[in-house]
Amino acid sequence: MTFTNNLKLLTRTAMLFGACMLFACGGSSLDSDTDQPDPLVLVNAGASQSVNEQSTVQLNGSAIGTSETLTYAWSASPSITITQNDVNAPTASFLTPATTEILTYTFTLVVTDESGNQGSDTVQYQVQPVNEGPSALINVTKPLISSSAQYPAGVEVILDASASSDIDPPDTLDPIAAWRWQQTAGEDVLSGVSLDGDSIAFFTPILDDASQLSFDLTVTDQEGAQDSATITLDILSASQTQPVVNAGVDHQVFPGEIILLTGEASTSIPAGEPLIFNWLNDSELVPLINNRSAQRTFAVAPAVTQIQLVTFTFSVTDAFGNEVDDSVSVRIKPLPLQPVNDTGVTLQASNTEVGTEHQADYPGQDGQRGRDIISENGFLEKAGRGEQGFDFTRLDAVGDEQDDVTQPWDCVRDNNTGLVWEVKTLDAGLHSTEHTYSWYFEENNGGFEGQTGSAGLTCANAQCDTTAYVNAVNTAGRCNFFDWRVPTHQELQSLVHFGNVTGTKIDTVYFPNTNDLVTSPLWYWTNQPGADGVSETAQTAWAIDFATGNDNFLNKATLGKVRLVRGGR
Repeated sequence: MTFTNNLKLLTRTAMLFGACMLFACGGSSLDSDTDQPDPLVLVNAGASQSVNEQSTVQLNGSAIGTSETLTYAWSASPSITITQNDVNAPTASFLTPATTEILTYTFTLVVTDESGNQGSDTVQYQVQPVNEGPSALINVTKPLISSSAQYPAGVEVILDASASSDIDPPDTLDPIAAWRWQQTAGEDVLSGVSLDGDSIAFFTPILDDASQLSFDLTVTDQEGAQDSATITLDILSASQTQPVVNAGVDHQVFPGEIILLTGEASTSIPAGEPLIFNWLNDSELVPLINNRSAQRTFAVAPAVTQIQLVTFTFSVTDAFGNEVDDSVSVRIKPLPLQPVNDTGVTLQASNTEVGTEHQADYPGQDGQRGRDIISENGFLEKAGRGEQGFDFTRLDAVGDEQDDVTQPWDCVRDNNTGLVWEVKTLDAGLHSTEHTYSWYFEENNGGFEGQTGSAGLTCANAQCDTTAYVNAVNTAGRCNFFDWRVPTHQELQSLVHFGNVTGTKIDTVYFPNTNDLVTSPLWYWTNQPGADGVSETAQTAWAIDFATGNDNFLNKATLGKVRLVRGGR
């Protein structure tokens, strides 16, 4: 053996001897009563410790091997995530879990030198549960009133503790294990009320004098810790408790329409009945209120030239003399410059009857809005005449206005829409009300032209279909006009008068000879093909029944009546 080898042997022996002296008291793998040879890598995993839950703990080991470079590997039983940034360093860390009981983890540190020699050591960590107490919180969720205010008598109150919390719950979805309520002062209001939920509901007492109610809440978290909260409510006496008043919803109307004054009022005190109502008008426009002392009433919007805001105040007084009011604002807008026809309906309905009386409990009806009720209330200026909101002018054979009602007329101008309409006749001529036609158009027909007419049908021209009839009327020049056409659905619908509850649904004063007493549908064609049931081509077209006001699609071969129109495109 050479001198160099002998020197290396003596050096290694000295290192091992020193390591043995160093680790003898450290709980290392050298501490053994056996006769096994000492390992070539000596490891110390550190001293056992007690640590708190949900905290980061540092693992600090140490080792000596036969080489300067060592590799460190930490593991744990039971398993837990260990963070080790450098395998050549003896340090690591882990995060203790949340727990409600003591947990014991055994960590093993295995160290390997460059020659593959290994040594190991273990250390134990006990994780101690640390419980942060819960926080009790009481909110008043009903009635909606500030916490500093006094509460009315005879109303329901809900105390809600669901916002109570625990910052370190074992189960974040269920942090509070138990609630316990207790009334500590005032008239008993919790008789028959469950006291173990996250909220309680009760009615405030009705007493001659003002009073107080006090409540304690105790919450317990999942680890047994508790917290308490207290709330005190100031309760008004019976005579101090005021009615609850709501004047209704702000809305807008046109002149002549109905302003809805639908007040709501109540009292939680039986002795506060009866309530006295009084509607006040705060506007300079001074629209007339129908019945100021009614809880629900109405007014007629006045004429305006620009938008005006009217305010109505609903004042309510109870039997104790408490007076409470609320206001509703109504925006009145000038009538539109380009009006459209209304439906002709001015009646109002309840769930049992239809009549002329105002139905305050059923607001927003057709009979409360639009040109018809504006006309009935005397706020509608017309260029001509007509029932309800309709505005028609008769035209003679050459298209001039015909004011003499004793003279015949051939056409009618709708002053609302600007359309001019054909008037039917009782004779057997071209415009006879008895003639019927099939639907036929060469263009804009939905892919199917329809059915041409035949001379065998009852009409005054060669072919009894819509196109042939339009051509015949334009050739003759009805009322000196030559641009007649079949109306659109919307145009023809504008003539329907739903206010005629017994006769034909049209103003028969201006449109006579429309088969007044009908026992079957009275279909009039529009120029629009139907889309219902279309596969490749439209086999149907829309028509309107002037017996009922309904619309529907009919097969184009069906025989229907035609009332031509011009203008207003």
